[in-house]
Amino acid sequence: MSNPGGQGESKQPAPKQELQPHPVMEQLGGVQYCVNSPPPWKEAVLLGFQHYVLSLGNTVLISTMTVSQMGGDNGEKARVIQTLLFLSGINTLTQTMFGTRLPSVVGGSHAFLVPVISIVHAKRYHMYQEPHQRFAQTMRGIQGALVVASAFQMLLGFLGLWRNIVKYLSPLSVVPLVTFTGLGLYHLAFPMLEKCVAIGLAELALIYLPPYITSKRPICDRFVILFSVSIAWTCAVILTWSGAYTKSTTNTLNTCRTNHSGLINGSPWIYVPYPFQWGTPTFDIGEVITMIVASFISSIESTGSFIATARYGSATPVPPSVLSRGIGWLGVGSFIGGMCGNITGFAASIENCGALAFTRVGSRRVIQISAAFMIFFSVFGKFGAILASIPLPIFAALYCILFASVGLGHLQFCNLNSFRTKFILGLSFSLGLSLPQFFREHWVSNHGPMRTHARWFDNTVSVVMMSHASVAVMIAMIFDCTLTLGKNENGKDWWEKFAVYGKDVRSDEFYRLPWKLNKLFPAL
Repeated sequence: MSNPGGQGESKQPAPKQELQPHPVMEQLGGVQYCVNSPPPWKEAVLLGFQHYVLSLGNTVLISTMTVSQMGGDNGEKARVIQTLLFLSGINTLTQTMFGTRLPSVVGGSHAFLVPVISIVHAKRYHMYQEPHQRFAQTMRGIQGALVVASAFQMLLGFLGLWRNIVKYLSPLSVVPLVTFTGLGLYHLAFPMLEKCVAIGLAELALIYLPPYITSKRPICDRFVILFSVSIAWTCAVILTWSGAYTKSTTNTLNTCRTNHSGLINGSPWIYVPYPFQWGTPTFDIGEVITMIVASFISSIESTGSFIATARYGSATPVPPSVLSRGIGWLGVGSFIGGMCGNITGFAASIENCGALAFTRVGSRRVIQISAAFMIFFSVFGKFGAILASIPLPIFAALYCILFASVGLGHLQFCNLNSFRTKFILGLSFSLGLSLPQFFREHWVSNHGPMRTHARWFDNTVSVVMMSHASVAVMIAMIFDCTLTLGKNENGKDWWEKFAVYGKDVRSDEFYRLPWKLNKLFPAL
């Protein structure tokens, strides 16, 4: 159009558009089903079964590492697996209903393995020559230590003490916490895969195929764990029955063959765990102190899992009071486990958290369905034992991918141009990797680098220093709270609205307890 004066309007060159950085996202985008939006029932059941299969690997691994050293046979190993799986299902239900209300799977914690192995090798249990008697006596010692440690964890959570600790977390200190909660378990990934390279690498290759398969619905992407495990497991069965491992070493037989675990023959048809199934718990002050410290370390690692789960479920950052509530319910689960004779305490599973990212489904209902599968297959032991015969290198291949952490995503809240930020991240990552590795190498060879006359003190220090997440977050928090802070350098300004439960209305949407229980716990 021309102007009233009859002269055309001159065209001005459009200003050059500057590239803008990615905006900060309080909730993760691209999640297809968030915490409160369940998928259709058919998909939910399959996804729940997929989470059950994934949690089964950790359950079998912990039992395999401990029961044989205690003198237990295949029958006792099967009962330990059933007990751990049954209680994992119960605790997953309570955590999703009354704890954090996040889609977190609760399973056995590796933080308790140092005190458990210490109890297994205690001299007073070696006086029992008969293996079954030694197994029962050792289980009673583990039970007693777990009961006391769980009471400490319940007080830590329900009295709000944990809230007063995690309120000092900032996005900067959360980065090493969440990152090393997953990557700190690297020794369960490729080092375990290489024990049966053929099957492990096959699973690792299969899990990368779905992106190259096109379909109208994201079936291959969403159920890739089920498909890949089924194919790799079938290959393992064929190799087993064809005699491929007949002349292999004992280590290869134990890890590659599907009929070498003895779980199918050792499992009862129907079995329900009950209190004091191994006898009355016994107590030792040194073992109790070490187990209490392990419960504290488990709480740190579970906090990292909760924060990652909230992110993958497209929820808002978790308020400190909700984290405290979740730790309290973990203590309840460990107390029930100690009463029923569990082999270890409980923690929020980081590998199942990785599965939320892999499937982009962070629904609470899916995790509750997986808990139902845990309970069902633990009660009907023969059916669960068939799935428990899946070779561990297959699970190790999954861990190579699912231990990848969402922690680095919290860097978006921080000022990465700050030398303060770079110093804290560099130091926490460096010591978070090296210190635990140093203690782990000495622990495997001669029970830790500490050389005092108090064995319980040596084990206590080892429990703390062998946890990558604990070492990294303690260093990050100390320097983040003591070094001079500039404006929004650590990103805490972004989280101020979530520091108090009722300050942001979205917190009520994701973390509100059902019925009238919300009136009792938000003030933690």
